[in-house]
Amino acid sequence: MQSVQQHFTGGQWHTLQPNNDFNNAACQLVLLFGAGSLVTDPAIFAAKRAEFPHAHIVSCSTSGEIIADAVFNETIALTAIQFAHTRIRCAQMNVNQHTSSFETGKNLMKELDAADLVTVFVISEGSFSNGSELVNGFNENNPKGISITGGMAGDADRFQKTQVGLDAPAAEGNVVVIGFYGTRLQVGHSSFGGWDEFGRERIITRSEKNILYEIDGRSALDLYKEYLGPYVDELPGSALFFPLSMRVGHDGQSLVRTILGINEVDKSMIFAGNLPEGSKVRLMKANFDKIINGSSVAATNAFPTTAQKSPGLSILISCVGRKLILQERTYEEVKAARKVLGPDTVISGFYSYGEISPLGKLNNCELHNQTMTITTFTEI
Repeated sequence: MQSVQQHFTGGQWHTLQPNNDFNNAACQLVLLFGAGSLVTDPAIFAAKRAEFPHAHIVSCSTSGEIIADAVFNETIALTAIQFAHTRIRCAQMNVNQHTSSFETGKNLMKELDAADLVTVFVISEGSFSNGSELVNGFNENNPKGISITGGMAGDADRFQKTQVGLDAPAAEGNVVVIGFYGTRLQVGHSSFGGWDEFGRERIITRSEKNILYEIDGRSALDLYKEYLGPYVDELPGSALFFPLSMRVGHDGQSLVRTILGINEVDKSMIFAGNLPEGSKVRLMKANFDKIINGSSVAATNAFPTTAQKSPGLSILISCVGRKLILQERTYEEVKAARKVLGPDTVISGFYSYGEISPLGKLNNCELHNQTMTITTFTEI
């Protein structure tokens, strides 16, 4: 595996570290993570198409770009990849092509099906898809338990529109999947938050997909407000500091759910993912050091069993909520991952509106919020 990284900032492209072994004409995959105004620009796309004539170019808007050891805003982080023993296949669908996010995920997974499929990486629009239903669709057409990771595009902290593209300038409504095929690619993945849980565990007694109405038979919003104290007047923005931990089943594994909005009329709360009735939930609060350390945990757990000292490529997808909370300390979670992954690993990624990864060692992928999710790729 060979790679080269470029950074577009101040209207100019800058190559991070020249790689004389990299062949632009043999490059199979180019990842462009950047500001919506840039990844939708036809001129920028045309320039990269000319530079990497045979590669699939996958792009998305972000809430911040990760490249090497740093975090940027309103730039483009480019990573071009040339595999030696791995085949790439991509597919794209627009959410408006189907009746539901579930059908979108189901049909995209079908497009990639093949005997030697190793893993799938997903980049989805993040404005109006139901991320939980999307991953349920992927799982529906994944009988072999292929690992599926990725994330949902961002729009800084505006939450207005997101764009994703495949071999064309990024546009609204798109979901792109990248299939990796072959016997010599090892893939690792992990997702970890690092938040503190508090209060007793409660049961969701009334919900509809990602809308929560009642917990323990009480209004979810009224109950939630009791815990917010002085933050209650800053809703819904302050909800980023107090997500919910949700446990489904009895295996002890939990998902984090971020609040996107509230409805004062019916006292409901709108979340970034589904909250099934009967699930058990606890409130969470930010712990800065544990959130940063969570990046180290995710990096450690994302190592595949390999003789390599470090992965060839690591894609970091972290939640915009973590970035808004960490603020000037945001770069520390990237540094924490770098310390684990090692100096030779190529690091790229972005801040998202949702992260996609299996939960623990389970094969089914899940939608996560407020986590650092890391996928590692190593050719052997």
